[in-house]
Amino acid sequence: MSAENQDALADEWAAALEQQAAADAAPATVEEATETAVSAPQVQATLFKPFASGGMGGGNNDIEMILDIPVQLTVELGRTRIPIKHILQLAQGSVIELDALAGEPMDVLVNGCLIAQGEVVVVNDKFGIRLTDIVTPSERMKRLNRN
Repeated sequence: MSAENQDALADEWAAALEQQAAADAAPATVEEATETAVSAPQVQATLFKPFASGGMGGGNNDIEMILDIPVQLTVELGRTRIPIKHILQLAQGSVIELDALAGEPMDVLVNGCLIAQGEVVVVNDKFGIRLTDIVTPSERMKRLNRN
């Protein structure tokens, strides 16, 4: 290794050691930290598109933001409680008695929240539900407050 290369390498090591010593010496005050700070990356504020006038009750334009969000729709025919020993005895063709009566409205739930009631219909050999009663937002709030 030539003398010039050794000198350059020694200078690099000296500079690195000085930087390490400067980093180890914590500034005593905020002013000192600001003065000795190494160029830090600049942080920029993120700007979000404001909602339409009226804030949360923005209007129909804002509803488009959530139209593609999937939700779980459940149609509940009824419920029952049975012991595990009866579940183990179930076979093809077994009938489980539910607490709902024939012809009684079924509950339609979205993400577990009751939104409507309806009745079973058959269209082209497929079961469906015809909505007979929609739960209003005020009724949904009353139900939430009860729980």
